[in-house]
Amino acid sequence: MNSIKKVAFYTLGCKLNFSETSTIARNFSSEGFERVDFKEKADIYVINTCSVTENADKRFKSIVKQAQKINPEAFVAAVGCYAQLKPQELADVEGVDLVLGATEKFNITSYINDLTKNDMGEVHSCEIQDADFYVGSYSFGDRTRAFLKVQDGCDYKCTYCTIPLARGISRSDTLENVLQNAKEISAKNIKEIVLTGVNIGDYGKGEFGNKKHEHTFYELVTELDRVEGIERLRISSIEPNLLKNKTIEFVSKSKSFVPHFHIPLQSGSNEILKLMRRRYMKELYIDRVAKIKQTMPHACIGVDVIVGFPGETDELFLETYNFLNELDISYLHVFTYSERDNTVAASMQGIVFKSVRAKRSKMLRGLSAKMRRAFYEQQLGSTRTVLFEGENKQGYIHGFTENYVKVKAPWNPKLVNTLHEVELTKIDDDGIVRFEFIKEEVV
Repeated sequence: MNSIKKVAFYTLGCKLNFSETSTIARNFSSEGFERVDFKEKADIYVINTCSVTENADKRFKSIVKQAQKINPEAFVAAVGCYAQLKPQELADVEGVDLVLGATEKFNITSYINDLTKNDMGEVHSCEIQDADFYVGSYSFGDRTRAFLKVQDGCDYKCTYCTIPLARGISRSDTLENVLQNAKEISAKNIKEIVLTGVNIGDYGKGEFGNKKHEHTFYELVTELDRVEGIERLRISSIEPNLLKNKTIEFVSKSKSFVPHFHIPLQSGSNEILKLMRRRYMKELYIDRVAKIKQTMPHACIGVDVIVGFPGETDELFLETYNFLNELDISYLHVFTYSERDNTVAASMQGIVFKSVRAKRSKMLRGLSAKMRRAFYEQQLGSTRTVLFEGENKQGYIHGFTENYVKVKAPWNPKLVNTLHEVELTKIDDDGIVRFEFIKEEVV
């Protein structure tokens, strides 16, 4: 009889969750478990949950059902943000055996004894103020890039957000550990590292388990730029008030950091920004975009925006729409506001009808498509470096330039996980860019 136990993982939510799932999976491997795909029969299914996505509970229930369909005897564990916020709710779902909160998830193997199913879900969830230690992690999104976690938690108190409740205070990995992880990734022939965290511009805080700062985000990027063997480093998302001029200037001259910034805005109305308790006004955001474009005219800038926040009148929404329309940015990530328990915004006046939220979301998604197209058109005729990805999508290979232009070519397995200089030539009917190789011999 095969005594090796099999474990499968399902991850909901952000890149940070994916990097943490990888760390949890490595813990299972070191305990002698074999990792299998979630669609395969396993002895234990681990679901890493998210509290940000709407209908998180419905999504969770359907994933539990999926696991039970494959193996009704399997042990099912829930970890992650939703498990911290609503542990009992998840424990009450039929088939769930174990729910672990923010501090316990990295010790999951010590909570699993004989894998016999429980009559009811067992909960181990800390008070969130106990989530004050740091667990480093990284994951491979595919063969070409890795997500490297450098920071966790958040000290900001935005009125719509549950992340501080789910992940605790802001804390960072030690610089030494981040650099070690980066070296391990580069040794695996991974060409691109994406830095992730909840609030990565806050890097340095909590590096010693307290608020003492030895390092800053600027020092982190300068040190990472020196690591041998990494072709590309990408900053995933950084708050506008934490993106300093010297960081922008450093990226513009950097060996490895690419000219791509993702900067949450959330609203183009100062009135709404105040209600959200964001830590800047829109004037600062204009300044950040101008500084990036002044030093790197070809830089790609992505923007997070929330529509339908309480108090967002038609006039205030149009203020956001017009503000975005006039900014020199490349694309939007549009989030439709949804109420979250235990947040200040959930009890605010001026609730926006869901149908209005949906209409506003559609308008901004349309604006985003126009912006991306305009940005791609600006790049035509330029020479860029493309990193090709590993998937054959309907006979095509896709890749991204350093400034995040998506390109495609007929499938060629020799191109997978390689970097090539190309000239961007035209935009295809599907909105993806075509190119010519600068050196013919690579084809």
